[in-house]
Amino acid sequence: MEISAAGRLVVRITAADVGKRVSVRRLAETGGTGAKFTDTVGVLTSWTDGVLLITQKDGRTVRIAETSLVAGKVVPPAPARRRGPAASYAELARVAARAWPPVESERLGDWELRAAGGFTRRANSVLPLGDPGVPLDAALAAVRRWYGERGLPAYVQTATGAEGTQELLCAELERRGWVREVTAELWTGALAPVADRAEGAGGGRVVLSRTADEAWLARYQRKGVSEVALKVLGGGPSMWFASVPGEGEGVPAAIGRCVVDGRWASFAAVEVDPALRRRGLATAVMAALAGRALEEGAAAGWLQVESDNTGARELYARLGFAPHHAYHHYRAPESAAGPAPKPAEVEGPS
Repeated sequence: MEISAAGRLVVRITAADVGKRVSVRRLAETGGTGAKFTDTVGVLTSWTDGVLLITQKDGRTVRIAETSLVAGKVVPPAPARRRGPAASYAELARVAARAWPPVESERLGDWELRAAGGFTRRANSVLPLGDPGVPLDAALAAVRRWYGERGLPAYVQTATGAEGTQELLCAELERRGWVREVTAELWTGALAPVADRAEGAGGGRVVLSRTADEAWLARYQRKGVSEVALKVLGGGPSMWFASVPGEGEGVPAAIGRCVVDGRWASFAAVEVDPALRRRGLATAVMAALAGRALEEGAAAGWLQVESDNTGARELYARLGFAPHHAYHHYRAPESAAGPAPKPAEVEGPS
């Protein structure tokens, strides 16, 4: 908190600091034990009519009455990660988009409108990396028309919690009634420690292939995958699909998907037979894919995980991954263009 030379707390932010990262202390309550205070750190996304809106790292917005402020200051951008690969949000957003490509896209200034027949929100949402080239309301109207013509609800994918993310856009979407439906996190980590787990992983023989065969798809959590979905699954610069054979000639005991793209390797669709969990199969799949990515020149990995997927988060943390930023999907209000994409956005070990 900002403290004056006289030792008093000082509010050193104003409405002119909207868009900057701030730290504030506010009076939460008073009682018999004295005053209680609450600290909030995030991006100041609005300061109007005596109310501050601060968007935190996880995308949640905190409303603070101006009259409750006791201290506040502008703080430097979030520091670079102290471990694991350093990367900007923009770099990771573009790499992630290439690893899960739509079957159709169109530019609106620096925004990319993406569609894939409704297969996942990631492939059926706007990636707004920059200026759309028109005022925001006009851009959102164009977005709604574009998705409506395809019988799809309009979604905008945003991110929070890292330098260069889109807290201000999140606030503007919420102000216009757009509804946040999904929030997850993108994690990054070094590949070598993951590949080193191959010897100790109890997964048996991991088979790698350039394509997803019928057996792999039988283990995949989305049943009845369409031709459009297969194009998304099979898209990306350098594709690898991993399988741990099950008993006989049946469904694999475990599967995974990896896309190698320059220094990055993405991991997705890591799934294990529920009857065979906690036996190291997910680790074996990750290790085999990481080893192949290292052979192709990659050094870092990324993956996406939902906040309530406890098993996946524990595994990825053990493998050296850590959160980089949160990302969100906002759906247009009263979107009448058809059913939402299938909700399962982030695929990890069960």
